Amino acid sequence: MGWEALRQWGGNANRIAPLTGGVANDVWSVRIDGQIAVGRLGSRPDADLAWEASLLQYLDREGMTVPVPIPTPDGRLFVGGLMVMTYMEGGPPQTPSDWRRVADTLRELHRLTKDWPQRPGWKSSSDLLHAETGTRIDLTAMPPEGVARCRAAWARLLGHQTCAVHGNPANPGNIRMTADRVALIDWDEAHVDGPDLDLVLPNNAADLDHGAYDIAAQASAAWDAAVCWNDDYSIKRLAEVRAL
Repeated sequence: MGWEALRQWGGNANRIAPLTGGVANDVWSVRIDGQIAVGRLGSRPDADLAWEASLLQYLDREGMTVPVPIPTPDGRLFVGGLMVMTYMEGGPPQTPSDWRRVADTLRELHRLTKDWPQRPGWKSSSDLLHAETGTRIDLTAMPPEGVARCRAAWARLLGHQTCAVHGNPANPGNIRMTADRVALIDWDEAHVDGPDLDLVLPNNAADLDHGAYDIAAQASAAWDAAVCWNDDYSIKRLAEVRAL
C-alpha cells in the first residue's frame, strides 16, 4: 500500500517533507487535520507495531513525553506498515547536564516497564545466548569467533531485571529536549532487555560505576554489532568487544 495508506487518516492528510530516520523506515513530516505530525512507513508486521503503539500509549498515560500514535477516524493505530505519531518539539542534548536529564528519563522508562512482555519476534541479549535469530539479528551470518565474543559480553547481564529499553538513546537525534521536559523519539528498536543497555551515554551521564559501565558498554557494542551486521559500523562495534 505504501504512502497511499495515509489517506486512511482523512482526505486532507498529506506528506510535507522527509525527515532523518533509521535505515529501516521512510519517515516524513505530515499534516493531519491541519496539525503537523510524523509518519513512519516500514515493513514491520502488525503484531510488532501493536506492541510499540501499546507501549507508547502506556508511557504517555504515565506522564512520559513520547510520540503518541494518532488513530485513523475508525480507530486504527497503523495501516499497511504506516504509523502516524505526534510531533515532538525540541532539540538534541548538548551539555553533560542535558545528558543527565536523559539518563533520568531512561530510568523512569525502565521503572515503569519492569517485566514488560517481549516485542513479538524479538530476542533479548540473554535470549541470544542460545537463540541464533531475532528480528534483525542473525548470528549465523556473523563469524563464529565474533558470536562467541558477543555472547560472552551478553552473559555478563544475566540475572539483571528486564524492562522495555529504548534501544538507541545515545544517538542525540533520538532525543528532543526543551527546558522542562525530555522526549524520547524513534522507538523502532525498542524491545525488552537489561536496562543498562540504554545507559551507555556520553560522559557516563547515567553515573554507572566502573564495573557496571564496562558490562553495559561491552553488551551494547555486541548488540550493535549483531543487529547491524555486516556494515562498517557493525564491524567497528565488534572490534570494541573484547576477545575471549
